[in-house]
Amino acid sequence: MRHGKYPFVIGFLFAPVTLYVVFVIAPYAQAFQISMTNWRGLSAPQWVGFDNYRRLLDDGSFWKAVQHHGVLLLALPLITIAIALFFAFLLNVGGRSVGGQRQGVAGSKFYRVVFFFPQVLAVAIIAVLFQMVYRPNESGLINGVLMKLGLDPVLFLIRPNLALWSIIAVLVWQAVGFYVVLFSAGMASIPGEIYEAAEMDGATRVTLFFRVTLPLLWDTLQVAWVYLGIAAFDAFAIVAVLSVDSGGPDGATTVLAMEIYRNAFVYSKYGYASAMGVALFFLTITFAALTLRLTKRESVEY
Repeated sequence: MRHGKYPFVIGFLFAPVTLYVVFVIAPYAQAFQISMTNWRGLSAPQWVGFDNYRRLLDDGSFWKAVQHHGVLLLALPLITIAIALFFAFLLNVGGRSVGGQRQGVAGSKFYRVVFFFPQVLAVAIIAVLFQMVYRPNESGLINGVLMKLGLDPVLFLIRPNLALWSIIAVLVWQAVGFYVVLFSAGMASIPGEIYEAAEMDGATRVTLFFRVTLPLLWDTLQVAWVYLGIAAFDAFAIVAVLSVDSGGPDGATTVLAMEIYRNAFVYSKYGYASAMGVALFFLTITFAALTLRLTKRESVEY
């Protein structure tokens, strides 16, 4: 520091910035460059300009995947956040008031561990587990019970109108635990005096949730919505392992990551797959920026 703070700061930033440029920025730039070619992996790439992007506009599989992302962007954050908020509220302030402090329901510490358990499992393992849950015969967890009750089995992953929602259910199940912990941490930082004052004014638990907890958790909700939106633009592992024919039936569960994989490693259309990747990149960035902008509000101090 005797020689100035700027050399000191630059010395600490040089290594991480270099690593970030080499392993993040450079691959992104290379993907943009490859998307302007017709490279098929073996022959020398030929420059085609924006032809790959023009092809995207007429590609039915691309637009079907985008449509599925639209459904995921609405359903996944809404359902996950609603369930996680409900459970986090119960685990933190849903019980009795002891010594002027709101407590969670009985056994809340145990329930936190149970809810977080799916987070320690690999996504591919979760997909394999739900293959057994959704299996369309007696060995399936759900259909086995239905058939013993004399009911017809439900073809969760085979019927096109159910397949995508079955995938969304798995994504919600896998994500809820993390957001229960995230919202619990946010609720734990809210002073108990605020809840005590609201209760003295006659506030019910529902009023406490909507008038106290929700406004004070707004910044955490904003972060959760962005994270879940980014997750909605992925979903590759779940779709690849769990769905019929990797995105089926008949493209009913396909997503952009699945189309990128198929075009790159099945059809060897690396230039076209890179164009899809660039489109996915800009869709994700646009979503994150719009979400942060539209949900921006003044922070509440307490």
